[in-house]
Amino acid sequence: MIAKRQNIIDFLNRKVEEYDHPRFIEDDPVCIPHLFSDQADIEIAGLFAAVFAWGNRTTIINKSRELMALMDNRPLDFILHHSNKDLRRLLSFKHRTFNATDLLYFIEFLQRHYQQSSSLEKAFLKGFSASDKDITGALNGFYHYFFSAEDVPQRTRKHIAAPFKNSTCKRLSMYLRWMVRQDKNGVDFGLWRNIKPAQLVCPIDVHVARVAQRFGLLQREAIDWKAALELTSWLRKLDPKDPVKYDFALFALGVVEKY
Repeated sequence: MIAKRQNIIDFLNRKVEEYDHPRFIEDDPVCIPHLFSDQADIEIAGLFAAVFAWGNRTTIINKSRELMALMDNRPLDFILHHSNKDLRRLLSFKHRTFNATDLLYFIEFLQRHYQQSSSLEKAFLKGFSASDKDITGALNGFYHYFFSAEDVPQRTRKHIAAPFKNSTCKRLSMYLRWMVRQDKNGVDFGLWRNIKPAQLVCPIDVHVARVAQRFGLLQREAIDWKAALELTSWLRKLDPKDPVKYDFALFALGVVEKY
């Protein structure tokens, strides 16, 4: 049993080394924030790329690039200084169920936030404490803060997940991995320091769950926030300081290699 577990650990570590690599960037939504060098631009581009990240990865990347082009590839400047004329050219934008109504609210929220703060990190600290075991409070706090305006379109709420709704929160967990995780290989940015890599939760979907269950890392059948926490708890045994590095292995095995 010990030998079998060590074989699994060794295998996953090899897969992390294989996929946590700059060549991973080009074909993954993380390539969108990598188009930029200023922190706020990275944050904004990353948030949209993460929110769009369901379905075909090529389509996700293309639609994210389209939106960045509509913002003149200067997302922060657009967010803060757009005119009504600038907004009108966004009205035809659509990605799956994300439409212009959702986009305009996202821009309104981001403008309100960046007028008061230089970083989106503070938006995830509303319900977060440094002593928290994980990012449950950060995600719940972000949800309530994001929808704290009086004129929230009801349809837009489905685009921001939260643990209190028992969502997997896959896309926001991935976004926080990008922003928080200290990555010597340069895939993740490590821009935010108040949330620690040890507190991150592994993004989970049907593909990751299938691989995790196959390796005995996940017993829960329902794919939800509790499953994400269960999987991450196991991964912390492998690396307490950086458990979500195994997202590279699990995602690659489930989606790229279809293990």
